[in-house]
Amino acid sequence: MKSNIPVTSLQRLPIYLNYLKSIGSQEGFVSSGAIARALNMGEVLVRKDLAYTSAQGKTRVGYSLTELISALEEYLGCNDKKNAVIFGAGGLGSALLAYGGFSNYGIDIVAAFDNDPAKIGAEIAGRPVLDASHAREGVKQLDVKLAVICVPAKHAQGVAEELVACGIKKILNFAPVLLRVAQDVTVRNMDVAANLAILSSM
Repeated sequence: MKSNIPVTSLQRLPIYLNYLKSIGSQEGFVSSGAIARALNMGEVLVRKDLAYTSAQGKTRVGYSLTELISALEEYLGCNDKKNAVIFGAGGLGSALLAYGGFSNYGIDIVAAFDNDPAKIGAEIAGRPVLDASHAREGVKQLDVKLAVICVPAKHAQGVAEELVACGIKKILNFAPVLLRVAQDVTVRNMDVAANLAILSSM
């Protein structure tokens, strides 16, 4: 993560990027106010978030749309290819393998790992399912930098430890458990059930 940007601001940058790419013509200018209104956010908040990038807005004109998109892509590393793997080729893992949106951010899901003999050797959305017992060799060979954990909670800690042993320092965890990792390892937890519970109580 960029060291000088708050996590909440970093989380909003892809939202801005997706919106800007969706509005059609890549020519012309767009103001922070227009972005704020379209996304139901505060204009000052949008302006502060965009200030973390190299984009330079002009008074009464706004940002060049092409330059702002490029600045956001550069900041988010969209032009730097990063290989990732998924651990767990069940329902969720298979759905993520078939999802095409990762490429928008320079991320290539190159394979999945699983311990089910019925899945090992198969392909899902054109990606191979490899034997989890050979993860260390596979991760090194595939030059993997990121990993997604899609295994049951009871197996997630063991998988995380194996990933760290493979040299992976950035993990997206869908298992409903908090992982214990070293300080130099970054974990993002995505507990879908917990988030739905929060929504239902609001």
